[in-house]
Amino acid sequence: MEVYMSGSAPGGPAAAGDDFEPDSGFESRSHVVDGPAHGQRLDRVLAQLVGEFSRSHLQGLIEQGHVRLDGVVATSPSRKVRVGQALLVHLVPPAESLAFRAEAMALDIVFEDEHVLVVNKPAGLVVHPAAGNWSGTLLNGLLAHDGRAAQLPRAGIVHRLDKDTSGLMVVGRSLVAVTALVRDMALREVRRRYLALVHGDVGRAPFSIDAPIGRDPATRIRMAVVAGGKPARTDVEPVAFSEQVSALRCTLHSGRTHQIRVHLAQRGFPLVADAVYGGAARLGMDRQALHAAELGFAHPVSRQSLLFESSPPPDMAQAWDAVVAGARICKDGRG
Repeated sequence: MEVYMSGSAPGGPAAAGDDFEPDSGFESRSHVVDGPAHGQRLDRVLAQLVGEFSRSHLQGLIEQGHVRLDGVVATSPSRKVRVGQALLVHLVPPAESLAFRAEAMALDIVFEDEHVLVVNKPAGLVVHPAAGNWSGTLLNGLLAHDGRAAQLPRAGIVHRLDKDTSGLMVVGRSLVAVTALVRDMALREVRRRYLALVHGDVGRAPFSIDAPIGRDPATRIRMAVVAGGKPARTDVEPVAFSEQVSALRCTLHSGRTHQIRVHLAQRGFPLVADAVYGGAARLGMDRQALHAAELGFAHPVSRQSLLFESSPPPDMAQAWDAVVAGARICKDGRG
């Protein structure tokens, strides 16, 4: 079966009222219930008719109003069918099948040439499609920006930022560039420095956190410092302390999932507004207070040294300035 990708979004609000128009962009399939199927559940009959879709997906199509019996919408997967009934199903594809579709979006491009692109990612933008975010990701935007991206692994994405982390990312635009960037990251030759706001006073002296990170055995959506995890090191440079919040510059020597968030929370200094790791909202921040401010690397082809800087977005800039200004006032004895 060929599934066409135009038409309404899967499971969208218009699903229950869909009239199965032939130009809707999705295939419709009809069937007359025969003797052996008499008395069977509707979802079981559909699974036999449409073997290329999972039974759970077909159950969802039924519940969303994409299936009719004798012209009437049937929304119960357990409904028993009768011999001679006309069955019609509208084959809306699973959401994940749309994951690698080009979607035009405004990208804040800092640098671009034939081999590499540096983008300033806003907070709230998911980098790569995954469960719950099969579209509207940076990858979808990259596919629309450059048709060649479809020929590259992950559309050229070689590292990620968490959804609610803002800042700089490098993307390869050719296979040679992707290969070189991945190698340089493995060799820790890519400079990545972040601005972070954390609860508590970390002191005044720079320090490093060298602790392995792996999946939290108690909560699968979290990472944790665990024995047997992957090696991870974060260098921390305190900048200021005020309002019970420390402003930090953090440099990565590895790129584990949630690394800065996990390392600092494990030391008792969760990021401001990072609810996953115990950080309460503060200073107007309603997303984790983390911004990828500096990105440096050797051009993957010319090997020219490149360094990029990004000012934090307004929410982070306002919170950062409040901590730094408050610390200055206390130090000067004027507050």
